[in-house]
Amino acid sequence: MLTGPFKMARHQLALALTERPRWGGARRDAGRKRPPGIRPNVPHRPRVDLNRHSPALVTLRAGVDCLRRPAVFAALRAELASVASRDFNVAHFSVQSNHIHLLVEADDRKALSRGMHLLALRLARAVNRSLCRRGRVFTDRDHSRALRTPREARVALVYVLRNASKHVPGFRDLDPCSSAPSFDGWSWTGRLEGEGPVATSSARCWLLRVGWRRFGLIRPDEVPRNP
Repeated sequence: MLTGPFKMARHQLALALTERPRWGGARRDAGRKRPPGIRPNVPHRPRVDLNRHSPALVTLRAGVDCLRRPAVFAALRAELASVASRDFNVAHFSVQSNHIHLLVEADDRKALSRGMHLLALRLARAVNRSLCRRGRVFTDRDHSRALRTPREARVALVYVLRNASKHVPGFRDLDPCSSAPSFDGWSWTGRLEGEGPVATSSARCWLLRVGWRRFGLIRPDEVPRNP
């Protein structure tokens, strides 16, 4: 047994650090830098928790800038019109040059995840066929947000159906690259420029069929705002 100056202390001494460690953990501005003007990827978070009474606003961003070309849009429109299933449905859409906005209905989170995965796959194949190309089309996971109230549903409808006016200043007609021409909730009762046949399945949930109308019909020149 050690004695004298070699006797072990019964209690471990605390180690005082004069400054914070500079290694390990998350660091500000760490990681590969993105090129200027490139939008950051959608964070990998759990999908929104929804049910058949709550639709979702979903955005798909593409790595190509030609989704509104007549041939490309025709291929996309055909897929969007035939995607409805028992637990997943696309009620409204807006196709812009490099992204797509959707109002979708799903029975639950699992149905939304499965439905969006299959839809993105079909849309990507349609784009590649029409452009005679190969490779990824949608370079990021979709961004989704559940809509819970009639007001949120109306704001989302305006955002989707009138989205072209955000990208084309002064755009007042019904966007032919959306489901706006077949929408029956416009405040104007006369014939609107761009009216056409139904492009998607009818909305199933109360919020997208009736609830949003509590806050008034939508004007054809209404300016969308972020939901």
